[in-house]
Amino acid sequence: MAVVLHWVLGLAILGMFGVGVYMTDLPFSPWRVKLYNWHKWAGVTILALSIWRLVWRLTHRPPALPQVIVLGMPAWQTRAYHATHYAMYALFFTVPLIGWAYSSAAGFPIVWFGQIPLPDMLPVDKEFAALIKPLHQISAFALVGLAGLHTAAALKHQLIDRDGLMQRMLPGRG
Repeated sequence: MAVVLHWVLGLAILGMFGVGVYMTDLPFSPWRVKLYNWHKWAGVTILALSIWRLVWRLTHRPPALPQVIVLGMPAWQTRAYHATHYAMYALFFTVPLIGWAYSSAAGFPIVWFGQIPLPDMLPVDKEFAALIKPLHQISAFALVGLAGLHTAAALKHQLIDRDGLMQRMLPGRG
């Protein structure tokens, strides 16, 4: 389950980021409205999957890193490994929650998949919406940046160190 959630969330976040960057530069049109709604639905879905992932992680501890990897990593890499994971988990929640707060404050309700109206997180306040909108963008860029760092570290372990670390999260292993 951890592997499935890892890859589903990873791919969903990257796809969501791409759509988010693309849609912000579009002129107002039915296509842009459709993309914004899809973006909000996907954001709520990512939030739900992130909750599931966190609960899974808290109730199913991952196996310890193999000793050969632990002994081969300098202390700063171990600290960076943990810090990156904690920061990504925080951003898994921060990005969609700020997006939801922005949508509520801007007066654009979220109707999940066009069927389930979700409660507004905040009352309509256009000035506050303008203040938090950049926080959604900055946190999304931070999450994708950390995902890039995470990917680079995994590739370093796979291609340079050849220590087998990446095997832990590959689909179809075992």
